[in-house]
Amino acid sequence: MRFGSTLAAAATLVAACTAADLDPIVIKGSKFFYNSNGTEFNGTTSGGTEYTDPLADRDACARDVPLLAQLRTNTIRVYAVDPTANHDECMRLLSDAGIYVIADLGEPTNSINRDSPQWNQEIYSRYEAVVDNLIKYSNTLGFFAGNEVTNLPNNTEASAFVKAAVRDVKAYIVSQDYRPIGVGYATNDDDQRTDIAQYFNCGDPSSSIDFYGYNIYSWCGESSYRESQYQDRTQEFSDYNVPVFFAEYGCNEAQPRIFEEVGALYGPDMTEVWSGGIVYMYYQEANDYGLVTVGSDDQVTRLPDFTALSSQIARVTPSGVDMGSYSPTNRPQACPSRDSAWAASERLPPTPNNAVCSCMVQSLNCTAQDDISDEDITTNFDYLCDPNNGEFCSGILANGSTGVYGAYSMCNAKERISWAFNAFFEDQSRNNPQNTDACNFRGAARTQRGQASGDCRNVVNQAGGSGTGIVTGAPAPSSTSSGGGAASSSTGAASVLAVPSFSLGMLQMAVYVTIAGLVGAGMIIL
Repeated sequence: MRFGSTLAAAATLVAACTAADLDPIVIKGSKFFYNSNGTEFNGTTSGGTEYTDPLADRDACARDVPLLAQLRTNTIRVYAVDPTANHDECMRLLSDAGIYVIADLGEPTNSINRDSPQWNQEIYSRYEAVVDNLIKYSNTLGFFAGNEVTNLPNNTEASAFVKAAVRDVKAYIVSQDYRPIGVGYATNDDDQRTDIAQYFNCGDPSSSIDFYGYNIYSWCGESSYRESQYQDRTQEFSDYNVPVFFAEYGCNEAQPRIFEEVGALYGPDMTEVWSGGIVYMYYQEANDYGLVTVGSDDQVTRLPDFTALSSQIARVTPSGVDMGSYSPTNRPQACPSRDSAWAASERLPPTPNNAVCSCMVQSLNCTAQDDISDEDITTNFDYLCDPNNGEFCSGILANGSTGVYGAYSMCNAKERISWAFNAFFEDQSRNNPQNTDACNFRGAARTQRGQASGDCRNVVNQAGGSGTGIVTGAPAPSSTSSGGGAASSSTGAASVLAVPSFSLGMLQMAVYVTIAGLVGAGMIIL
């Protein structure tokens, strides 16, 4: 992932034609299609860099959407949105221009971290809220549950947590009776590419991705289909059974960029496999990937890369297949073998459920103070969860390599530290009763009369004293997301899922763009 500063904020796909009436897009096999006429859908997009919600800035949208249309954009990718903000105006402007939105569900401080992965209630609530906020817009195309989370052999276990997010977001969409819409993952081009692609596509369909984004920067300047390794990647994905596209591309080692790869991406060698790609990036930053600059007067200046890309896009005429005559034969991948280069277990973390966590806290005799600080939580985690100090955290730890997850590992930080406090307190009560401060932790904890009845008693009993049991038949979780999504229905012939689209014929390109202030943006073509 090549971002100029932190996590990217937004992306934009460019439309091949003028906007027309909305038409659902369906997924059949490894292709996107327009539902009404069965024409294959391809597109492009670009993306930004900071956690600034581009869909909440109507002035920036009004300025940038016409420019995106000049690049024939059909879809934007938004890396982080504020689920409490109003996006009506920007989504309307984008819709009027024939532009869809693919949204990342996380944001820099609330997403799955590759170095210390968790799938917990805080992250899940964030993901639910983004879905709730954007699902009501007919030009919301899909959601990314993660972007380049696994990028080295020593963090492959993090993929188990992302796959759990895919599973639970897909289930949440169904449970809310929302229209069918895809949930995918975007990966980087590294030595784990094959294992990652297999892992997210294998196993139970309820936890596998609906589409796959691939970030690649191997075609630099004057290159070729073979020299750039595009040929190798195309062969590797020739048997993939869901749509796959370049989620980022546009090497800048040779400048200005000439974008000769556009002809290959939309040519006969690649369109059989790929549904387009994302050009990185729209706004110019210090990393020198921009297509445009924005001056202090808020005026946009096109850079040579903009002109070159526009020229290359104008030359391509990608061909597709008709949905009616398309009979997919590809099947899901086999899960990768676990070895020194791939550690992620096929067993996934439990689904976050705040009702289960509430039951657990009610049952404790020692719990965290209501006003416990983040610093106190971290300090006490470090001490209590150190195996050298005892076994106080089995119920709250999660291991994506072994596939062993505590029943309460998905609870929030305060609830998890409460479990650890109580485990220490109970241990001391049995083995060191003279310790009268066992539930103190320098004022971070307090005693209470633990009790659990009815459904809560069943939860606690299933989890067991060690907290490592599997909880089934748990109470329904209470609503934690911000809401705001209007449920609707959509059905399409021969479709696994249906997402809205525009009747634009064969879409040729999209720009994935950050439209927040002066931050940069990248670009994806589907």
